Amino acid sequence: MYCVCKEHVELAIDKFVDEYEDAPDLVNLGETSFRAWTPPERCEWCDGPAEILIV
Repeated sequence: MYCVCKEHVELAIDKFVDEYEDAPDLVNLGETSFRAWTPPERCEWCDGPAEILIV
């Protein structure tokens, strides 16, 4: 699972496919809320805002 900015979506998809050998689902963090989990505010690879959840 990766929380990334729009700039790093392709990198996160590539890493996910390499690790799990399956296509991920992409979730827009601006349009989705979670009851038991608070997504990080920053991208895993830069200081940009985390906008997409790759799972």
